[in-house]
Amino acid sequence: MDPEELLNEKGGEQDKVKKESPLLSLERDLKFFNESIHEVAVEIMAEGISASPIFIAHQHELKLGEMILDRNELNTEWSVHASTIEEFVERGIIKKELKERFLNTYKNPNDFMCVFVVVPEGANFVYYPYVKR
Repeated sequence: MDPEELLNEKGGEQDKVKKESPLLSLERDLKFFNESIHEVAVEIMAEGISASPIFIAHQHELKLGEMILDRNELNTEWSVHASTIEEFVERGIIKKELKERFLNTYKNPNDFMCVFVVVPEGANFVYYPYVKR
């Protein structure tokens, strides 16, 4: 799925006016969650759980990874779960034969959060840079 497909561009002009792209609210929440997500990524790597943490952003119930940020508790639009490439391969989300190709495109986890964005239309990986303070 292309990022453009997540932008709700299919509706008419009226839809564009009343409903903003889910990516805009996701970006707001990722900026808000920045420090927490980075801390969890560092912890996953430092504890030797995985060298490739993956975060799952969603707006509904999901049984993948471990909940770290609950939108209902935090009054945000997105919840975030923490996972790893190993779980994604084990669960068949990333095929075993495609794991190496995925890792070749995986960005430095100290600089970027790897986010698996789940929306009703589908899901896709997005790399979002950590905001350095």
